[in-house]
Amino acid sequence: MLKIDLDTCIGCGVCEANCAFAAITMEDGQPVVNEKCTLCGSCVDNCEVDAMVIERETKVNQVDLVAWSGVWVFAEYRNGRITPVTMELLGAGRGLADTRGVKLAAVLFGSELGDTAKDLVAHGADTVYVADDPAFAHFTDDAYGNVLTDLIREHQPEIVLAGATAIGRSVIPRVATILGAGLTADCTDLAIRKEDGALLQTRPAFGGNIMATIVCPDTRPQMATVRPLVMTPRAADDTRQGEIITVTPLAMRMQSRVKVIESVIAESEQANITESEIVVAGGRGLDGEKGFQLVKDLADAMGGAVGASRAAVDSGWVGYPHQVGQTGKTVAPKLYVAAGISGAIQHVIGMQSAETIVAINKDPHAPIFDVATYGLVGDVFEILPKLTAKLNERKG
Repeated sequence: MLKIDLDTCIGCGVCEANCAFAAITMEDGQPVVNEKCTLCGSCVDNCEVDAMVIERETKVNQVDLVAWSGVWVFAEYRNGRITPVTMELLGAGRGLADTRGVKLAAVLFGSELGDTAKDLVAHGADTVYVADDPAFAHFTDDAYGNVLTDLIREHQPEIVLAGATAIGRSVIPRVATILGAGLTADCTDLAIRKEDGALLQTRPAFGGNIMATIVCPDTRPQMATVRPLVMTPRAADDTRQGEIITVTPLAMRMQSRVKVIESVIAESEQANITESEIVVAGGRGLDGEKGFQLVKDLADAMGGAVGASRAAVDSGWVGYPHQVGQTGKTVAPKLYVAAGISGAIQHVIGMQSAETIVAINKDPHAPIFDVATYGLVGDVFEILPKLTAKLNERKG
């Protein structure tokens, strides 16, 4: 809560002027805080006489923190298979667990899972908690959330990771709220702080203009959802040995107030850009739908998928499923061609993990060249047709 020392306060009104939420008003020369306060701390930072302070309730004491140990990954099972982001998280989780000197566990819910748990062990898990029940045939956040919460309370892992997918973004905030734990969404990097073992959770902030590193020092578990395709999965090792523990949740905890009538898989007219090894993307520099056709032609010649910046999508040159970036999809192909894309941080976040990046732009100072493996300074309307023609010529 925000506390004000009225004896120290000089009634200057700086706190009111600097409050972006209109949460402070001056009444009779004294600041008064209303329900709009978000505890952002701006007033505290700008108070010249230090008359304001934010006091936060500490939910867990240091003795409790010591009791929490281990790294967990929520293994998302969808459409009869483990999602790729789960394997990516196991790779990241393995590194975190080794740094902390603890075990890495995966939590797997589903129906008719077969030998899926063995795949999780092969990709780095030491322990896999498996709840195989018809109640988990379809995802519902209350049933999944209840059982995951119970397991966390029982085993007390210090770190819990999940993919920033539709399922992860639904169930993990629910669990964090019930446990009173800290949660950072859409992380792009994870690390352990050497001094105290805290989880450093990095994510884009302020529209992707800065990268913020967040810590949750006073609560456990430390929870984070991670963007797909930003972590590197480990190669499967079928010789790894791990413990697979069957979990039998209470029937009442698997009950859901939601009834899934039907689950429909949407069919896309184009290749899934998140799974393509080659992505050719176009931006504002293509000047129009006719110009964007050059990107599609090159993608066809290379056997790749079509990507786009937000500017191209907003202009209606291509559909939203092709958008790459903070507000679109994250891709990590072997080759990413950025044509007529300036390289704003919001776009770069979605493609910087590509193995090879080729940038084509007439502006030699475009930010895209800062992340490019190879850069071509020139007119996309001249370069793209020549590349396409050369590739088609080689293909005969």
